Amino acid sequence: MSEHLTASAQSAAVDGSVQTGGTGGQPDPAPAGRATAASSPVRDAAAAFAARYGLLVAFLATVVVFSAVRSSTFPTWRNAESILTLAAPSLIIAVGLTVVLVMQDFDLSFGGMIGLAGGAATAFMVNHGWAWQLAVVVVIGLGVLVGVLNGFMVAYLGGNSFIITLAMGTVLAGVEFGLTDQATVYDGIPAGYVQIASGELLGLSNQIWIAAVLAIVVWVLLERSEIGRFMYAIGGNPEAARLSGVRVLRLRLLGFVVVGVAAAVVGILLTSQSASYAPNGGTAYLLPAFAAVFLGAAVFRPGEFNVLGTIVGVLFLGVIQTGLTMLDLETWVINLVQGGILITAVLVSRMGMARR
Repeated sequence: MSEHLTASAQSAAVDGSVQTGGTGGQPDPAPAGRATAASSPVRDAAAAFAARYGLLVAFLATVVVFSAVRSSTFPTWRNAESILTLAAPSLIIAVGLTVVLVMQDFDLSFGGMIGLAGGAATAFMVNHGWAWQLAVVVVIGLGVLVGVLNGFMVAYLGGNSFIITLAMGTVLAGVEFGLTDQATVYDGIPAGYVQIASGELLGLSNQIWIAAVLAIVVWVLLERSEIGRFMYAIGGNPEAARLSGVRVLRLRLLGFVVVGVAAAVVGILLTSQSASYAPNGGTAYLLPAFAAVFLGAAVFRPGEFNVLGTIVGVLFLGVIQTGLTMLDLETWVINLVQGGILITAVLVSRMGMARR
């Protein structure tokens, strides 16, 4: 890729020299002067800094503002731990979603998978007397199965990922309602299952540790492995990747499996944390997950989805939601702010891609 960029730069330089050449091979001073006025090193450096770290600056500014407005409650360790715990499920699904988006696919079925995972685990334990360990294993297996189905229909059968996964989400919601009869469950959930999310390790919630481990695994997959390099190559040009020997179909399928497993884990954590089950509990995570990933594409590597950026995006949204809640704002105001952030994230991400 570096050779390609170097060749492109050399070609641009040659073209520029030809276009600015005047009589007798001398350069035309007027265009050169205009080019110098149009761009300066300081302006270019400022634009590059804003593209890479603008979100981090906004993140820190948001923390400072909320800390000043609610100085007795916001800048405390207890509140920080609360933000991390509440953000853990969103982080898990957003990191999984990053893998699919890296390859320019979409997955809109994870909301249905989250609901199905929580509903199936609860139904297996409460209605059928399964041990909670077996219920967890089977539910994660369901996540793998859903990922394989999505990946097969999209990668191998050529289906549009947007339409296929949107339809799959509806199917999963139907399966969830069939298993649970859309009944809310408050009793009969084993204590061991509840401890999965409500337990602590070294003073931090298990949810934080689970989210951290999964985020590290996906980061290593994308940033430090050959598979990750191939996935980014698929996102850049799938046909070129295929001609280079990359197993495009298998890797695209793997991406959907990662999302399916992440959604299953989130469904388990949600029902474990609340020690209860309510129908269709995954829909609320659809917008925040995409918002976080697109926000992440506007930091560190502008226009490119990446795990570290996604983590920043999730924490940014968590800080905003917590801060706005502490300000006693109504729900509709919070929704307006979150929706506006997603729109801004998409636009900034696209501008970053245009600069590459």
